[in-house]
Amino acid sequence: MSNTTENQPIVKPANFTAEDLAALCRSITPADAAIREQAQARLDNLTKPQGSLGKLEMLAARSCAITGQLDCRLQRKTILTFAADHGVTAEGISKFPPEVTIQMIHNFLGGGAGVNVLARHVGAEVRVIDVGAAGEVSAPGLISRKVRPGTANIARGPAMSQAEALAAIKVGIDTAREAIADGAEILGTGEMGIGNTTPSAALFAALLPVPVNLVTGLGTGIEQEARQHKVEVIEQALKVNHAHLAQPLPALAAVGGLEIAAICGVILEAAQSRVPVVVDGFISSAGALVAMRLAPVVVDYCFFSHMSAEQGHKIFFQEMQLEPLLHLDLRLGEGTGAALAMGLVDAGLKIMHEMATFGEAGVSRG
Repeated sequence: MSNTTENQPIVKPANFTAEDLAALCRSITPADAAIREQAQARLDNLTKPQGSLGKLEMLAARSCAITGQLDCRLQRKTILTFAADHGVTAEGISKFPPEVTIQMIHNFLGGGAGVNVLARHVGAEVRVIDVGAAGEVSAPGLISRKVRPGTANIARGPAMSQAEALAAIKVGIDTAREAIADGAEILGTGEMGIGNTTPSAALFAALLPVPVNLVTGLGTGIEQEARQHKVEVIEQALKVNHAHLAQPLPALAAVGGLEIAAICGVILEAAQSRVPVVVDGFISSAGALVAMRLAPVVVDYCFFSHMSAEQGHKIFFQEMQLEPLLHLDLRLGEGTGAALAMGLVDAGLKIMHEMATFGEAGVSRG
């Protein structure tokens, strides 16, 4: 953990405005197509049939385009895992109680969670950020940036104010910027928040847009009867917040979550800084959807790690015409899929830089 970011004051909503957000979105430019072509030319000259390493080649070429550097390595990996709670758990939409969010924060910090194991496997750092846990948390290594102690119940009204949504986006921007300043060359998104598949499904339904039933899954493992109740809760949330759902920022404030907003901020800052960001699963994709609605060009900077077992994730990829890297039936979140996919990005770049060309190896071309 970076000691420079621990126990900082709560971000004040007035620190970041809608105008600031719009300016950031305008500053994001497309990835470098010329560099991508140069990278692909080298990949095509390696000792293999052209295109025979498939998506590994795509990952390498896109990474070069994102960074604007042909000699792109991405050896320093950082996963940003944001924790927040959700008032909608009062509707009985989760199998686990809300206090599990804080318990899992301690598990992350102790290195015992799934994301910790997979991050160690690929050589990534995990930073844990409290952006909106319902209770007070004080633990060594925690980055404390709480905007508010959990959202309000979206089935009864807005999750948060627009100023609070902006503040949570700013938390993501700041923590991404700090990680990059500390040497991170590729970022991964992660989250923890009991009940957070419900606001994520609500955002998919509102912003794709698609019927609620298509994007509502079993979350933490609820039964089908409970899933139907969850559908009804989300439909109620969309009904009571209907006036706020036409644009991405008001929709995020109305039916989203603090960790979802922070992930949106990470993606925007990564794109502005020309740093690749690996998007985790269902909840992270909700944050990515908001970011893409705010600034469509950010898609150039995103690697979507996997298709979650949560049924709405497939709908997201279909509607956005995107393709995930992995299909492993993961549904844990935390940044677990992002960690695995970071290893694939690393592998693609190692192929590009360490594999010999035909000329270097003295191999005849077909």
